[in-house]
Amino acid sequence: MRVRLSNIFRWLAFIGVVSCWGHAQQGQAQQGQAQSAQAQQKPEIKIGFSIENTKGERWQTDLDELQARAQQLGAQIITRSADGDDDLQLKQVKELLNTGIDALVLLPHDPQKAVRIVEAAHAKHVPVISYDRLIPDAGVDLYIGFDLFSVGVLQAQCLTEHAPKGNYILLGGSPMDPNSKVVRAGQMKVLQPLIDRGDIKILADIWIPEWSPTQAYVLVAQALHDLKVPLTAILASNDGTAGGAIQALADNNLSGQVLVTGQDADLAAVARLYDDTQLMTVYKPIGGEARAAAEAAVTLARHGNIETSTTVPNGAQTTNAILLTPIAVTRLNAKDTVLKDGFQKIETVRQALPKNKWAELDR
Repeated sequence: MRVRLSNIFRWLAFIGVVSCWGHAQQGQAQQGQAQSAQAQQKPEIKIGFSIENTKGERWQTDLDELQARAQQLGAQIITRSADGDDDLQLKQVKELLNTGIDALVLLPHDPQKAVRIVEAAHAKHVPVISYDRLIPDAGVDLYIGFDLFSVGVLQAQCLTEHAPKGNYILLGGSPMDPNSKVVRAGQMKVLQPLIDRGDIKILADIWIPEWSPTQAYVLVAQALHDLKVPLTAILASNDGTAGGAIQALADNNLSGQVLVTGQDADLAAVARLYDDTQLMTVYKPIGGEARAAAEAAVTLARHGNIETSTTVPNGAQTTNAILLTPIAVTRLNAKDTVLKDGFQKIETVRQALPKNKWAELDR
């Protein structure tokens, strides 16, 4: 009888082991199915970001913000920098397309030449977001940028409020960048009535290749050499060209005597506001632009629709757009805008200033 009970106990133990093993196998199978279903619900999204150049304070900020927001949304950003080479940018985008990206965020070097990049992406059914610069006549899926016409208006308004009469130099951006012309159109909306009245005289109209501060310095220095009358203001379209112009003014003992505008709220420009060598800059909260691009790219990659009621003219057609609002910044509101948002740090600005100007930051 003991033998029989022993056998029974062994048999029950064997059944228990089999049962536990079966439950374990079933649990593993169910877990695998759940993980597979979860993977199908949340596929990895790959977004290509083709940027003309990562050099410079502005574009590195865009890249950092774009990557951070995409990561929060479960997407991967694959970045390529073309270093100002249009052919290289096309080659890099083709390589991104071959890796299987689901959407492309494109900041073109030359928007005219970038049409072929859009065509290559659309040939592989990859949606394209034109970022910060609108690519003309290319049928991009979305344009994300700032209201650049308003940028020009803000610059000219601030300048004419301080100098409603006088002799001006106009300092435009790159001739190949359509953004330069949009900014100029905003500037002229304000200036033209004053020019027509004879209150403002344009002494020189200079366009700066590649938005180069060095070229701005050279060309403004030449213009200053040729001037026969006192100069009142330089309407510079961004902070880089403003910096070149201000250096040329300094070399001619005119720094701080001529009003200068800018755009981008670069560190050097914010310091110049407190150093009295630059009147204003235009702050464009870049984080909002980059985050909007990441969100839109993920939506398009998942074949969703972008809800926007804004369009911008684009050749013979219009393009859906997300336009953000720029902010005029002077030394009077820098603390409540650029510094408050953390776009520039007050201690970093302090380090960029001579010690006799530090007290200006504490007011």
